[in-house]
Amino acid sequence: MRIIDMHCDTMCLGWKRPEVSFYDGEFSVTLKFLKEHESMVQFFAMFLPREDMETMDPYDIFKGIYGYYTEQMERYSHIIRPVYQVSDMEENRRKGLLSSLLTVEDGVFVDGDIRRLQEAYDMGVRLITLMWNYENCMGYPCKADPTLHAKGLKPFGIQTVEEMNRLGMIIDVAHMSEGGFYDVAKYSKKPFVASHSCARALCNHQRNLTDDQLRTLGNCGGVVGINFERAFLNEDGTSATFDRIIEHLLYMRDKAGREAIAFGSDLDGIEDNGELINYSGFPLLLERMERAFTDDEIDEIASKNVLRVMKEVIG
Repeated sequence: MRIIDMHCDTMCLGWKRPEVSFYDGEFSVTLKFLKEHESMVQFFAMFLPREDMETMDPYDIFKGIYGYYTEQMERYSHIIRPVYQVSDMEENRRKGLLSSLLTVEDGVFVDGDIRRLQEAYDMGVRLITLMWNYENCMGYPCKADPTLHAKGLKPFGIQTVEEMNRLGMIIDVAHMSEGGFYDVAKYSKKPFVASHSCARALCNHQRNLTDDQLRTLGNCGGVVGINFERAFLNEDGTSATFDRIIEHLLYMRDKAGREAIAFGSDLDGIEDNGELINYSGFPLLLERMERAFTDDEIDEIASKNVLRVMKEVIG
């Protein structure tokens, strides 16, 4: 069964540690793992680290990580190639190649200049996580404080939603305030995603989605990718297990619908991968899911739900 994973942070690690092999180095997501374990498309996030912003402009970090990404795509073009539209993925599959979809985590690089969205699109970016853990030109991040968590999109954030709809870029509300989430639901004319989040009812963390958010996401035709981060799975911080991941998936299925759940591992962005160890754990997770889901549901979670959103948004 082929897998679409909506979020990993491997590109940022590679940019910081270019001496580590992208093919078979010590990352949790490598080309070797993707080849051996049935990847259909891997979403590679260009996460913009805040610690690097002490000495670099976010836009320069964005361009730097992009440089690393393009180098890897060129070096390993006999193994993996970028996806700009769904037909590219289908062509790659016919040629026996892996597929990569480029994303950005944190719209801080836009810095109020709407033209940078077109620039990112032209570079191959097809999804932007509008914010990370800090306020930016678009809006506000999730917070434990209910008053702060209720803050919505800024006017430029609404403009961003409209421009991303026009361009054909997937809007990602992971890390976003609850108020911002509902503003995206209000203003976006296309499905949006929470690329790497879990269920708030099972783990009361501000990064997770409430029952109403899950229902809203499902009603908008979007998807939520289950995150393997232990702090979002378990309030006591115990490591991710297959069974706990399945509990969150079942809960989110019941609230958002079977067409609204997917994978968003956050591998290489989390410190503890739990039972999965690395990307090679996906087949074991799928096998364990057979106890709780039908074959059709597993196929939807593994790839079809995200593929539907891709077709509707990026074409």
